[in-house]
Amino acid sequence: MFPNYKLLTQDTKMFDFEKLNVYQKAKELNREVLRFLKDNKPIDYYLRDQLKRASISIVINIAEGSGKFSKADKRNFYTTARGSAYECVSLFELIFEENQITEEIFRDFYQKFEIISKMLIGLINSQK
Repeated sequence: MFPNYKLLTQDTKMFDFEKLNVYQKAKELNREVLRFLKDNKPIDYYLRDQLKRASISIVINIAEGSGKFSKADKRNFYTTARGSAYECVSLFELIFEENQITEEIFRDFYQKFEIISKMLIGLINSQK
């Protein structure tokens, strides 16, 4: 449908969110979460579904927030994205405590969500 999309560079992308480093990192982390879920089907369906939704929520709230005009509206969406990152960490913690993933996998995702959260704090603080 859009065969030339991948040819767009950071300078030629139209939407502000596409230029945000935190958006790019959140999108990559979302891909990792989706791969993780695909490879770990025995995890409880509810936890899998909630983790998928929360991970996607980070990405889409960053995108939606960047399209808002007021700083307060932007801050609200970036804060929601950060809350979704916290939700993901909590879900991974529950999965880990049920012995469904190793400590190494838990710590890896924990650190990646911590980075996203810190980046979002910077974005939130820039909207004051």
